[in-house]
Amino acid sequence: MKKRKNSNPASLATCGRKSGIVRISSGRWKRTPLPVIDLDGLRPTGNRVRETVFDWLNFLLSGFEGRSSLDMFAGSGALGLEFASRGGHALLIEKNPGNARSLRQVVGKLRGEESVSVRCGDALSLLGGESGRFDVIFIDPPFASGLFGEALSLASRLLLPEGIVYLENPVEEEVEVPASFTVIRSGKAGAVRFRLLARVGSALSGARKEEP
Repeated sequence: MKKRKNSNPASLATCGRKSGIVRISSGRWKRTPLPVIDLDGLRPTGNRVRETVFDWLNFLLSGFEGRSSLDMFAGSGALGLEFASRGGHALLIEKNPGNARSLRQVVGKLRGEESVSVRCGDALSLLGGESGRFDVIFIDPPFASGLFGEALSLASRLLLPEGIVYLENPVEEEVEVPASFTVIRSGKAGAVRFRLLARVGSALSGARKEEP
């Protein structure tokens, strides 16, 4: 058995100083600033990429109301909080205790406890025994973590039949998509490649567009 690489370098670091902010782009919490803690490997998804991805999701899901999401490697929380801002529910998993506390503080200030939950721990361990409960799963780990394969394997169990996986990885690294998934949307921004995946044979798999 191969030894698993450090499951989240960003989350194992001690919680550092704030190094910047990102903002929620739409919904009830539009323009809310989210602090970005100075942690190794923490790299929030850019505003323009998030706007593109959430336009895709809005079209494919016909809105976010009543939908559930998992932000597997929460970091700044931008992906999960964006989903909740637009009407859905989000579970944010963050291994670093200090950053998890920061995320809970943000949720408290937003009075978003009914739509956002924050759990501290390793997503691959915390959710390993669960199945079939999320409409959207966001996979955006620290790029050096080597966790893409394990995260996709877990997502295949946690995703609802007509759900969508968001996958973000460096352009120079080829992340293989499991045979059970098909790419339905794809884009690039600088050194980042981002894709939406649906289960092969699902209704959403028929919404596939050719990759650029």
